[in-house]
Parts: sequence; structure tokens; C-alpha cells
Amino acid sequence: MKNVEIERKFLVKDESYKTLATHHYDILQGYIAKGEGRTVRVRIRGNEAFLTIKTAPQPSAIAHFEWERPITLDDAHELIKRCLPGVIEKRRWIIPAGEQNGHQQVWEVDEFLGRLSGLTLAEIELNAEDEPFVKPDFIAEEVTGNPKYYNANM
Repeated sequence: MKNVEIERKFLVKDESYKTLATHHYDILQGYIAKGEGRTVRVRIRGNEAFLTIKTAPQPSAIAHFEWERPITLDDAHELIKRCLPGVIEKRRWIIPAGEQNGHQQVWEVDEFLGRLSGLTLAEIELNAEDEPFVKPDFIAEEVTGNPKYYNANM
């Protein structure tokens, strides 16, 4: 289905993922609007910026609608100034996870900075809810579907 993101989210138990990462980048993101399972987010990632609309997971806890489009950095910086309180800063580490049915899987590990320092979450995007994947040693408890770990709630 178009514009559907399927992901699983986990806590991270140690920093061993850093030795497996091919690269990392910093992210600044904020929420222009959120409520009733819907968010409008602005994100700056290096020299790129995006506006994203997400809806609550449907029909399950791991699939949700996501519409994302690039915007200019100038627009993104102006929008960040107008976001709700609680702008998020994080460093994202990219770790290859092998191939599954022709799909290159990747772990994205978010090391939160600033006010959320100390929290680290890992996500893997899948092509299907039942797509198998290998959990590396740095993965701890699964928190998929737990609203406490939605960026919009942090």
C-alpha cells in the first residue's frame, strides 16, 4: 500500500551498534500539530528538510500512514520556530541488517540528545508485517506500539 510505513521499535541495551554503523547524522525535529493519532512534523537532517504527516498505526501497531515531502532548509528553520514545545534532537546511526526477499534491511538507531539524553531506540522498517529480521545483540525490549516511545509524545 502506498504511503504506509511498517516498522518495529526496540530499546537499545548498549553502544555496540556504533561499531556496526556505516554512518550517522544529526536530526532536529518538531511537531507543528499533533492529536487524535495524527501528527504534522518538520525534520532537518543535515542539509535536507522534510514535512511529514503521520496517522496512528492502522490496522495494526506496526503499520501507519506516512506522507513525507522535501522542503527548503529556510522553510524548515522557520517552521521549527513555530513548533509545539519539545523539539527533539537526536543522532541517527545507520546499521545494515542484511537482505530479506530482495529488500535491504537497515537498523536506524536514534541516540537522543539534549533533554532526552540517555534514551536510545532502534527501528527497522519492513515491507510486510510478517517479514522476518535478525535482532542484533544491542537490541533489548520491543516497544512497538507503546505510545511512550512515539517521538510525538516525547
